[in-house]
Amino acid sequence: MLMRHLFILAALLVQPGNLSAANWGHWRGPTGNGSSSEAQPPTNWGESKNIRWKVPVPGRGSGSPVVWEDRVFVVSAVPTAGQSGFDGKRLSKLAFKLFCFDRKTGKIGWERTAIEAVPHEGTHSTNGFASASPCTDGEFVYAHFGSRGLFCFRMDGTPVWKRIDFGKMTTRNEFGEGSSPTIHGDRILVPWDHDGPSSLYALDRRNGKTLWQALRKEEPTCWATPLVVDHEGSKQVIMNGQTCARGYDFATGKELWRCEGQTQRPVASAVAINGLAIVGSGFRGAFIGAFDLGGRGNLKGTKSVVWDRDRHTPDIASPLISGSRLYYHSGKSGMLTCLDAVSGEAHYVIERVPEVSRTYASPIAAGGFVYVTGRSGTTVVLKDSKKFEVVGINTVGEGVDATPAPAGRELFIRGERHLFCIGEREKE
Repeated sequence: MLMRHLFILAALLVQPGNLSAANWGHWRGPTGNGSSSEAQPPTNWGESKNIRWKVPVPGRGSGSPVVWEDRVFVVSAVPTAGQSGFDGKRLSKLAFKLFCFDRKTGKIGWERTAIEAVPHEGTHSTNGFASASPCTDGEFVYAHFGSRGLFCFRMDGTPVWKRIDFGKMTTRNEFGEGSSPTIHGDRILVPWDHDGPSSLYALDRRNGKTLWQALRKEEPTCWATPLVVDHEGSKQVIMNGQTCARGYDFATGKELWRCEGQTQRPVASAVAINGLAIVGSGFRGAFIGAFDLGGRGNLKGTKSVVWDRDRHTPDIASPLISGSRLYYHSGKSGMLTCLDAVSGEAHYVIERVPEVSRTYASPIAAGGFVYVTGRSGTTVVLKDSKKFEVVGINTVGEGVDATPAPAGRELFIRGERHLFCIGEREKE
């Protein structure tokens, strides 16, 4: 009987749409908050310690790796034959690729070119053309290349469907694209905020057909990822936005609530805890607030805004929730704040993370530790606690903009040129 129960449990954990904590199928992890309850990766590594493998990834991309069982997926934009690739505003044809690596060895299992195209506009010097992270539910894996389309593959690389009819984004100051989709249940949510007609789409994950489209006409460019949360028997989709943070009904796409106060060109994605959605931004201003998911209509000035702060709020990197603690950077800096996520009370404010000055990657939590990665490739490991305590300072020797992915006893880091598996080497 015990073996039967264990078999049923194992089957449930790999059901499509169930992002098991043993995997890391989305760049925000199984909770959507950036944390793993099961992973226990190393806290120290270096050139000769705990780097199990390191493999080159052709082209350029800052989409985060995702992990499912024995596979690791990353995306990249690779110059085609005879093309120079990225050269300021001079654009050339790129092959938009999805790579599948063997988790144990780092060998390429397969690669697929989703599409070849010349980008219609430029991008920021620190951005590329493959900045959205892939995602997987164990049945399908999805690669999102923005204006080039959304592409669905089976886990063995077999193409299933594609959507290349969303149009062409016009991004703020040609900063480029990068919002990642989110899988939940039977659908995949695709954010489409730009300096044009903005929307949030819910597609059938099996065939790509539109289930609903929420118009966001007043929202300019935003790089956030949608978050799905359960609240009192129903589900909401939480989205950041320059005009307002918003909650939508997951089933229909109807807007449930909104609250203004965000800053320009928001990037950070929302997190949630105990019936609260926490949304922030930090470019040309500062705001982070916790919103009661039971509120309706315009929440500004109401009790549904449970707490808020207007200093030292996150910009590029998204906040992290681990347990009851909320962690986030001040702007793009290495200054870290930790609050009680429910009350907003501070545990510590703008502590300087050593050897981390600029951040794009979001902090993650696993195994009782918080991992903070800077653009230089340095990852500082902190105790996951109310007290600021450094446990380890590590580097992979090249720049890192993608959020690392913890899974099992390993940590996967997408660097500027390589994919790294951080884990104890097996004894020969």
